Amino acid sequence: MERPLRSGYTTGTCAAAAAKAAAWLLCGEKEKEYCRIPTRKGKEAQLPVEYVGKTEAGVCFGVKKDAGDDPDVTDGTLICAAVKKAGGRPDPFWYASEDYPGIYIDGGKGVGRVRKPGLSCPVGCAAINPVPREMIWEAVDEVREKTGWKEPLLVTVEIPAGEELAGKTFNPKLGIEGGLSVLGTTGIVEPMSEDALTATIRLEIHMKAVEGADYLIVTPGNYGETFLKEQMGISLDQGVKCSNFIEDTMRFMAEEGFRRGMLVGHVGKLIKAAGGVGNTHSRYGDRRMEILWDCAKKAVPEIAADENFKRQILAANTTEEALEYLQERGIRRQTGDWAAGRLREQICTWTGGVLDMDVIMFSAGLGVFGEAVG
Repeated sequence: MERPLRSGYTTGTCAAAAAKAAAWLLCGEKEKEYCRIPTRKGKEAQLPVEYVGKTEAGVCFGVKKDAGDDPDVTDGTLICAAVKKAGGRPDPFWYASEDYPGIYIDGGKGVGRVRKPGLSCPVGCAAINPVPREMIWEAVDEVREKTGWKEPLLVTVEIPAGEELAGKTFNPKLGIEGGLSVLGTTGIVEPMSEDALTATIRLEIHMKAVEGADYLIVTPGNYGETFLKEQMGISLDQGVKCSNFIEDTMRFMAEEGFRRGMLVGHVGKLIKAAGGVGNTHSRYGDRRMEILWDCAKKAVPEIAADENFKRQILAANTTEEALEYLQERGIRRQTGDWAAGRLREQICTWTGGVLDMDVIMFSAGLGVFGEAVG
């Protein structure tokens, strides 16, 4: 029996705990070894904190992030927060709140800066999302109330390894430069779920829309990206990877105002989508060969009665093998074009007639299998 996956704490929760520990020491209390932070999940987090020292940003503490069983690139990373008196006039790029006057938040080393509109952080500000900001304000305000501290405070969140780790995230594509984002909506890291993956895809599409794109290239993964680059001379810098979530991605595009685009992918995935399978992960079934055979007999009706050929297609181990059989019969491209057209119609159905996608299916050994472009 498999053990349940272990949850962890978000970067925002870690930053709030580090800020609270730093505020305690700055405000004259003893150095803390643990700090308690309420999360939006209703669960209280008690996190070990470590004193980093006094820096230009103030009294600094860190929390080593524990992401549980989630494959998070920040797992084990030190998330720091420094607190000092906020002398002088507040910087326009500091975060401020009417609910917590006199407590400001900024990002330091390893925390990215937002350079493109469309995110939940203003352009020019540190990439510290709304819920983490609220958690930091609440944590520091609690210390301020209990100690009677009156002077304004500046909290600077830092992630020493952030700039290096950011290259392994979507941040560069989203227009966040110089480091990681401080994230979290509940304060708890759930092991990577489909909701988390689709939320990332939705955000990427939203960003493209905000940038003014009106035609979006989509591919499930690395095979498609390589095909686009090597066979079509197209970079995916202006596109989106949709993984197995083809139907969701098409719906997201329609919701963001896209009316045209291009879906490029290996026949092994896209033939499933042509048969109406919105999520192409194997856990939702296979049916590749059945759908492929259906496309073949509709594209070339005279083969429908050939039971031997039907059995050959249905018994194929891979779509690549099945395409070889179609190639031998001289009907590979006819079948492929029919399948691509069927997928195009399916996308139109998924999006209520809103989205018209060009579709290109390919195989590793035979190149373009089919296309529906217009």
